[in-house]
Amino acid sequence: PAEDGAGRHAAGGAGPDCSMNPSAPSCNIDESYKYIFLPICYSFTFLFSLALNSVVLFRSFRQTKRWNASLIYMVNLASTDFMYGLSLPFLVASYIMRDRWVFGDFMCRLVRFLFYFNLYCSIFFLTCISVHRYLGICHPMKTITLETKKAVKFTCVIVWTVVFALTCPIFRFAQTGYIEEYQNCWDDAIDKEFSLYVPYGITLHLLGFFIPFSIIAWLRWTRTTRQNDGMSIFLGSIKTIITITLLFALCFFPFHVTRTIFFLLKVTKGVPCNTMTMVSMCYKITRPLASFNAWLNALLYFLTKDKGGAQCCEAVNANLSIISTFVYIGFLFFSRR
Repeated sequence: PAEDGAGRHAAGGAGPDCSMNPSAPSCNIDESYKYIFLPICYSFTFLFSLALNSVVLFRSFRQTKRWNASLIYMVNLASTDFMYGLSLPFLVASYIMRDRWVFGDFMCRLVRFLFYFNLYCSIFFLTCISVHRYLGICHPMKTITLETKKAVKFTCVIVWTVVFALTCPIFRFAQTGYIEEYQNCWDDAIDKEFSLYVPYGITLHLLGFFIPFSIIAWLRWTRTTRQNDGMSIFLGSIKTIITITLLFALCFFPFHVTRTIFFLLKVTKGVPCNTMTMVSMCYKITRPLASFNAWLNALLYFLTKDKGGAQCCEAVNANLSIISTFVYIGFLFFSRR
């Protein structure tokens, strides 16, 4: 799937050669690891995403009268995460069958679409939560109208619409195709259309990730410069921005960086096979990492025992603090190597 179809032709896989990379006429790579690693990761995400997001949605819809702006954003996050979780059994089955796709062309396109739709909905809603916290703390009197349920619901509709517009071309490029004697589900594009896909893919990365990430980073920096504007308020609000930034760094940043490099190398002549092998492997490994956001968002909500929305952003803070610990440990580990 997705990374599989791309991997077989960009990095050689178990199939032919690097057909999009003339520099590597015989770039055969052992990708047997992905038939164990990826099904485990996606099965884990499937179970936790459906279980935890079901709890979030059930508890939220039992007390809709107590919804506030933060909880509305979280409910939208849980909704898109839940939808994505329903698509994962198809991916798991395909990996177990060693890339064979038996669910038809429409399901191939739908599963690919749901991955990116969930990914960028999560990014946009996390950005909305960060902006919401920033405006509420730094400009409370000027942004009262933005705190109303009507305004927040309208913002959510805009997010769903914009993300759908950004990701709907996936239905055009993702498709089934035959490799050797069996059908595969392509994520990016088949080789003859890959040159058309690359500009779209990079544009999607810029608009869907790098710009929101820049906004989050700017909010974090701005909060830092306002430390004297009430220390207790500052500490509570800056925690949200920092932890969401770390969530971006853990789940989203590695995937988008490796995927962008993968695109550029795949259409570049003279790239050594070893380089394509390394980038292709990193791309495959970071992809399920990006999907972890489908249950991480719900997990933080659940662990903090949110009672109806008042602690919603604190829920985001708590779990993202757990994430920040792992990121910090990883940083220490690699910095000493």
